Amino acid sequence: MKKVNCILLIDDNHADNVYHSIIIRKAGICNHIKVAENGREGIDYIIKCADSNHSNDFPKPELIYLDINMPGMNGFEFLEEYEKLDHDLKSKIVIVMLSTSLNPDDEKTARDNKEVAEFKNKPLTIEMLQDTVERYFQ
Repeated sequence: MKKVNCILLIDDNHADNVYHSIIIRKAGICNHIKVAENGREGIDYIIKCADSNHSNDFPKPELIYLDINMPGMNGFEFLEEYEKLDHDLKSKIVIVMLSTSLNPDDEKTARDNKEVAEFKNKPLTIEMLQDTVERYFQ
């Protein structure tokens, strides 16, 4: 199975981030796991990746797991800002909405966004992760 270099978790829930990091490590398909606790931190991280001087500290994510409900800048607000980023910053990044939201409007909004590859319900599982990597990174 192919490995991705960096997965970025954008989620304000510390317990979810710890659990999802464990799942990603167990799957053994990623070199770096980075965490942003809200959409703003996620955007800032992606912008820092453009600075090649920090490539070891800020590897560009190939896969982003994005939560919807977060304080400050939520997942949909993140997507609005993300769409404004330079094409080179966004190239080769797959975004998966990962949420506990039961609101069908949230799922529809996510699926209708051209930047979102998939909408999945938490928690992340090894099978979900493997499926995403097989689908988008072969």
